[in-house]
Amino acid sequence: ALPYMQRYENKTVVVKYGGHAMGDHELGKAFARDIALLKQSGVNPIVVHGGGPQIGAMLTKMGIESKFEGGLRVTDQKTVEIVEMVLAGSINKEIVALINAEGEWAIGLCGKDGNMVFAEKARKTMIDPDSNIERVLDLGFVGEPVEVDRTLLDLLARSEMIPVLAPVAPGRDGHTYNINADTFAGAIAGACRASRLLFLTDVPGVLDKNKKLIDELTVAEAKALIKDGTVSGGMIPKVETCIEAIERGVEG
Repeated sequence: ALPYMQRYENKTVVVKYGGHAMGDHELGKAFARDIALLKQSGVNPIVVHGGGPQIGAMLTKMGIESKFEGGLRVTDQKTVEIVEMVLAGSINKEIVALINAEGEWAIGLCGKDGNMVFAEKARKTMIDPDSNIERVLDLGFVGEPVEVDRTLLDLLARSEMIPVLAPVAPGRDGHTYNINADTFAGAIAGACRASRLLFLTDVPGVLDKNKKLIDELTVAEAKALIKDGTVSGGMIPKVETCIEAIERGVEG
């Protein structure tokens, strides 16, 4: 670990902390220790977290059915209010508290804070595997980040603070948008010219049609796997984010 930290000293590393990986409290404490160690070693970590399982549990508790299209949560007005409450409220502050317990200064934010991120309604399409016809997905208040202002993040880095970001952002139309955490992390990494974008999740990675792990992919290969349906469900936004991050200059 030491050579890795020396390599990224004084550089920004964006870490996406997955909702499924957050289910174990002891794992959460271990994650917080690792983030604190990165900061203490001179790395500038930015944490972006998800919360899919926790959102799903709250929606079930509220009697609202969870619906997904192309790996993304369909989000109506009532759902987006719950999403913001869970992501920017309970989950965000729990992660902040865990990092602070390790002796660091973490601060919880979302895209609304400091006009950090503005979003637009996501315009997604999906190839129907049966008919091979492309169709438009109506995801409601699911957004895509279109503007990222790194001013606040730079200020926090100079203040030795660790930003913990919830993937919720306003639109110029006045609506609040739920943004896929992988997509949000990629946008932050690109805007901050991060040296590294890391995904912490409970899945091994991209699998081929025989369910074997693919260790390395080119951008062209990744796009082809999405197009032919090998990459599907929640892995689609992860792979798309990696492609976009590389195209924006993130090293890996």
